[in-house]
This record gives sequence, structure tokens and C-alpha cells, in this order.
Amino acid sequence: MSALRHLPNALTLFRLVLAGVFFVVLNTYQYPEGPGVSLACAVAVFGLAALTDWLDGFLARRWQVETAFGRIMDPFCDKVLVLGAFIYLAGPRFADPRSAEHVVTASGVYPWMVATMLARELLVTAIRAELEERGIRFGANIWGKLKTTLQLICVPIVIVIVAFDPHVDGRSGLAIGRDVLVYATVIATVASGVPYVTGAIRAAKGSGV
Repeated sequence: MSALRHLPNALTLFRLVLAGVFFVVLNTYQYPEGPGVSLACAVAVFGLAALTDWLDGFLARRWQVETAFGRIMDPFCDKVLVLGAFIYLAGPRFADPRSAEHVVTASGVYPWMVATMLARELLVTAIRAELEERGIRFGANIWGKLKTTLQLICVPIVIVIVAFDPHVDGRSGLAIGRDVLVYATVIATVASGVPYVTGAIRAAKGSGV
């Protein structure tokens, strides 16, 4: 049993390895001519990584082995996987070469969206680090977990849409559904940061900071 107590941390590190594999696989794809097998493999790897995210948290709570390592590395690995995925989806690998005047991505994800999501993550991380340094416990809340869940759902669905119809355009039902999901994910990501900010303000006032 003592060896099994290290399994949640091992799964967390395994997710970081899977993130690297996911990026390598996506790097072999180029819209619209890239091999379809790359996207299928990318979805499989991402799905496995998402599964480890749920499993390591479940086992840590069940076995009561939540550690400082887990509290630091678990959200770190999540951010590497998710933000890295969105960076790729907004990058040249998914750019439509048919767009002449401005860049259009087959994924529906654009750099400003990634920048917005990254800003939220940096702000919340900075708030948490500052308050915990002052002795104020400030862990993840339900909104942050829901945000991560939506992100983990959004990425593979977007990839599947691109794989299913690589020539999808903005007028198709697939493109509309894709855009709704992507925008909902960005909005939810930003909105999930609000409770952290307001909670930090209350905690700071209550502690006299």
C-alpha cells in the first residue's frame, strides 16, 4: 500500500510526459493536407492525459495522500497540457492557406484567445502564491475545476471536427458548433478567475494585508 500512495504523483508526472507526446504528434500535422492519423493519435493521447488528471485527484482524495508536490505539479501539468494544446490550435499548423487577407484557423482558436486564457492563469497563480506566502490558504475552487473540465472537453472535440471535415468553413453547422464551444471555453476560463480575485480581496482585508 505504501508504494501505491505514490501513484497519484506518478500519474501527475505521466500527464506531463503525455503532454510532450501530444505536442510532438500535433507537430506532424499541417492543415489541410496533413495525415489524418496524426489527429486521431493526438485525440487518443490527449484523452489519456485527461483521464490521468481525473484519476490522480480521485486516488489522492480516496487514499488521503494529498501532498505539497501534488498541489504544485497537478495544476502545473494541467496548464502545460491545456494551454499548450490551445497554442497549437491557434498556430500555423491549423492555419487555412486559402485565407488571403487575414489568418483563418481551421480550429476556430486564435492567438488573442490563448493570450486571454494565459493572462487568467498567470493572475490566479500570482494571487495564490502571494496569499499563501502570507499564510492564507487559497486552494482551487469548484469554478477552476469546472473551467479545466470544459477545456479538456473542448480540445479533443475541436480536433475531431478538423479531422472529420478538414475543409470546414464558417457557414457550416460544424464550424458554428466549434465556434460556440471555443468561445464558451474562453468566456468560462475568464469568468472562473473572478471568484479567485474577489476571494483574494476578502481574504486580504480579513487578514489586514
